[in-house]
Amino acid sequence: MRIILLGPPGAGKGTQSKSLAQRLELAHVSTGDLLRSNVSAGTELGKQAKAYMEKGALVPDELVTGMLRERFNQDDIKKGFILDGYPRTIKQAESLDRLLEEKAIKIDKVFYLDTSEKVIIQRLSGRLVCSKCQANFHKPKKDMVCDHCAGSLYQRSDDKEETIRKRIEVYRQESAPLIKYYESKGKLESVLADGEASIVLDEIVRLVKNQ
Repeated sequence: MRIILLGPPGAGKGTQSKSLAQRLELAHVSTGDLLRSNVSAGTELGKQAKAYMEKGALVPDELVTGMLRERFNQDDIKKGFILDGYPRTIKQAESLDRLLEEKAIKIDKVFYLDTSEKVIIQRLSGRLVCSKCQANFHKPKKDMVCDHCAGSLYQRSDDKEETIRKRIEVYRQESAPLIKYYESKGKLESVLADGEASIVLDEIVRLVKNQ
């Protein structure tokens, strides 16, 4: 299975994609992880991306596509993958389609995690992020300390309520054409994602198995 997971900020894409990859024994492909690992490893693509990131600019789609191209060459991809939170725009979707065609890969399903604004705000405004490993928490075992690596936790500046509302609005404007794009291809499946993560995961797995 080759699956794309889409959804607004706070829909739980990262959590669901990792859990789904484990449950179905598929590779988890996150463009955020790819960017960080390329920058950390000092690859040519990573160096180019770092120059944009240091200026606070968005990393161009061409660089992200280049990183995905290299990732899709790895052996674990042959069994299938979960693509986490990418594409975000029609331009990225078209670029991804060209890359997949080049690799003779077809996407089987696109799941959209449909989440209400109230739940998104509730989740994100209470979210803490580890400064070392980037893990997300709502209730860490020890106050402001990461359960995994003991790094210090902080609240992202874009997790303030006013900023969250703006992010949701921007996402809706950008994603509406993208949702129609995958609907027109008969690939899109919408999943209500307001509930507990385990319930949402079970529903996605059920839909995958009914494919």
